[in-house]
Amino acid sequence: MKRLKVGIIGQGRSGRDIHAQWIKTMPEKFEIVAVADPLEDRQEQARKEMNCGAYPDLKTMLKRHSDIDLVVNAAPSHLHIPLTEEALDSGFNVLSDKPFGRKAADVDRLAAKAKKAGRLLAVFQQSRFAAYFQQVKAVCDSGVLGRIVMVKVFFNGFARRWDWQTLRRMDGGSLLNTGPHPLDQVLHFIGRDAMPNVLCIMDKVNTFGDAEDHVKMILTRKGYPTVDYEVSSCSSYNPYTYQVYGSRGSLAGTQTHIEWKYFKDSEAPQQKLISDPMPNRAYCSEQLAWHEEKWDASKDFADNSFSYMTTRLYGNVYDVLCSGAELEVKLEHVRQQIAIVEEAHRQNGSYAS
Repeated sequence: MKRLKVGIIGQGRSGRDIHAQWIKTMPEKFEIVAVADPLEDRQEQARKEMNCGAYPDLKTMLKRHSDIDLVVNAAPSHLHIPLTEEALDSGFNVLSDKPFGRKAADVDRLAAKAKKAGRLLAVFQQSRFAAYFQQVKAVCDSGVLGRIVMVKVFFNGFARRWDWQTLRRMDGGSLLNTGPHPLDQVLHFIGRDAMPNVLCIMDKVNTFGDAEDHVKMILTRKGYPTVDYEVSSCSSYNPYTYQVYGSRGSLAGTQTHIEWKYFKDSEAPQQKLISDPMPNRAYCSEQLAWHEEKWDASKDFADNSFSYMTTRLYGNVYDVLCSGAELEVKLEHVRQQIAIVEEAHRQNGSYAS
């Protein structure tokens, strides 16, 4: 089995605590050979912990390690586009952390560069592989709930925040920090092949920066379910992650427990429209035979959900580079997300850069 040599840009929460820590768990597939970070203490820590080269910038890292197979861009959000472009221009494959960028035009430009150079350009959106999302998708796609008319997703909590990810100039805010995870998921239900209609309200409530920490978005498209999407730091009560409404039933659940109930047409009483006054002034009433099912995440997933999703995404990237597999989180899917984010920022001008 080939080992891919990896260089990581950034040794902050993402670069060290997510990417580096996970990569070290699969030494048969990946080897960290270098990192780049402007902070000297983080460079020194990387040398001790990973026995790798550590440099103050991307240019130096790539010059010293021309044999890197994959550059992981875990720099602060506003540096994802310029540093990814620098790595592509230098001839390297790149996996960029989310958010990939703020403008759909940036995706188009970098995708064209990668295609011309014959290099992989991928985005770290591991929530596509979340077990709870795969379960919601499976139930909806099975048809038991009938025609799906509404999908609600809530990535909410209550928190105050005061780090760089609360700053607009650094591409902070809830829509870009947390938002790509549920947005990538719900686009399955409204179609990944076209831009939906977008209505978005953003507000800055408890954050100490100038970016939003409350987002409410409605996505619509003819012939598809309505998507109701929330990413808010202002909710102390969060009973559900998903709610789905269908013509024959509904679903509700969290990231570890999901329930759904439905009736079967073949078992439902036959009814016909009555336009005359109802006998005895009765209200429409019937007894439906409900079928109820549930899903619980395995203990392994519940305890290690982030590791599970990360393993799946990195495994796919490895297969793309080593055996020509198809990339699962495609650039055109990421472009659609960014176009929606761009429209949301346009509608909320006080938050647009």
